[in-house]
Amino acid sequence: MRAYCLKKKGVLEDFPFGETTLVFRVQGKIFLLVGLDNTPLQFNAKADPEKIPDLRERHSAIQPGYHMNKKHWNTILVDGTLPERILRELIDESYQLVVASLPKKDREAL
Repeated sequence: MRAYCLKKKGVLEDFPFGETTLVFRVQGKIFLLVGLDNTPLQFNAKADPEKIPDLRERHSAIQPGYHMNKKHWNTILVDGTLPERILRELIDESYQLVVASLPKKDREAL
């Protein structure tokens, strides 16, 4: 997951919330948070609010965003029930939503 996120343009990682929460940012804006001390591994990702109810209904591993705005964020449990393809799609969508919300000059810098 870490390598996948870091391959995206403009992405940096840091630990602003302590040593157990890895944060990925694009142009300084958070698009993914990973709880390193959680078993199973889990991460928070931004999502389209119109898609969230369906995602949560279809997949028990997709839950309301822990400590996040539940209208815009999901917590995804990496417990083996979601195929890697879906995990990547959730990461991609989060990245794309954050990039789309950036000022034009920041988007163009990517």
